[in-house]
Amino acid sequence: MRIIFTGGGTGGHLFPIIAVARELKKIDKMPDGKALKMLFVGPKTVGAEAFAKESIAVSNIEAGKLRRYFSGHNLLDVFRVIIGFFQSLFILFFYMPNVIFSKGGFGSVPAVLVAWIYRIPVLLHESDSVPGLSVKFTSRFAKRIAVSFPRAASFFPAKKTALLGNPVRSDLFSGSKEQAKTIFQLTGQKPLLLVLGGSQGAKAINDNLILALSGLLERCEIIHQCGQENLEDIKTLLGTNMPQGYHLYPFLDEEQMKHALAAADLVISRAGAGSIFEIAASAKPSILVPLPNSAGDHQKTNAFDYATTGATLVLVQENVTPNFLKDRVFALLDNPELLAKMSEAAKTFAKPDADRVVAQELLNIAKH
Repeated sequence: MRIIFTGGGTGGHLFPIIAVARELKKIDKMPDGKALKMLFVGPKTVGAEAFAKESIAVSNIEAGKLRRYFSGHNLLDVFRVIIGFFQSLFILFFYMPNVIFSKGGFGSVPAVLVAWIYRIPVLLHESDSVPGLSVKFTSRFAKRIAVSFPRAASFFPAKKTALLGNPVRSDLFSGSKEQAKTIFQLTGQKPLLLVLGGSQGAKAINDNLILALSGLLERCEIIHQCGQENLEDIKTLLGTNMPQGYHLYPFLDEEQMKHALAAADLVISRAGAGSIFEIAASAKPSILVPLPNSAGDHQKTNAFDYATTGATLVLVQENVTPNFLKDRVFALLDNPELLAKMSEAAKTFAKPDADRVVAQELLNIAKH
């Protein structure tokens, strides 16, 4: 059994692929009696070293990007797509997978087009509430389409679309508060605020957090994933003496993240679909600050769709100030009944078995 994964170059595409691959590997032998082989075909991807750990081979291709505004790069990227198309023709011809799992993004277009030519079935997954241009384009070539948010289903033919949720690495939910105390040197005396900006960090969240830091630390401990590019700037602002109760990290690996999520009383995050579903599956109340310039404003739509469940508070970045952020955090921490309701709403929204369901659907498609 041969399976190809394809997708754009971000962590939002990487982590669901990892989650599905892990579920596939739980089956020692595939229905045809042959060992499972997995290959990623796409552009260079953030965190791609994780593929090797999961026994996923990698064939990088060129991939362009269709921007929603005029840019000379659009013309250049047309040629990159053409190059990626011919690279994919070659790769898929010799690999000839039984099925392709596409996570969308500009990097998936060449492989999905070639799959259509070779009549290889494609399962397309859309993480966001509103599909991106690449997903809308490639959806016509997909045999099945899976979506994470109910709103997204309305963009595709009902007969081949299913609401499955976003595949999340199940290992993230095996953390413990006690181990978090050891790993992060937590005192456990105050509520824990976990601040996430995605794999790249979030400068606006970082800036407001640092300016509100002294006030926040009076009431809570903080684990802060700031992004590698922002680390030195924050260290410069804080000086040599790191404030007590503040734990700064450029990036939380999977082991650290699972324990941080287990220990957190409240999470502040961007509103990428991956982050939302990880927070929801961990049953954590949250404050979401959507990235203002995300493609198609999808983060804002994700956040407000999720907020209708009562699981989160959405803050529009343009309105956030240090004092406003601090006040919103304290208002939630002062209302344990509301936090409990938000936690329950998050748990209800989450679909923690999405990785298993998607993996099984891939096998079902491959058998036909």
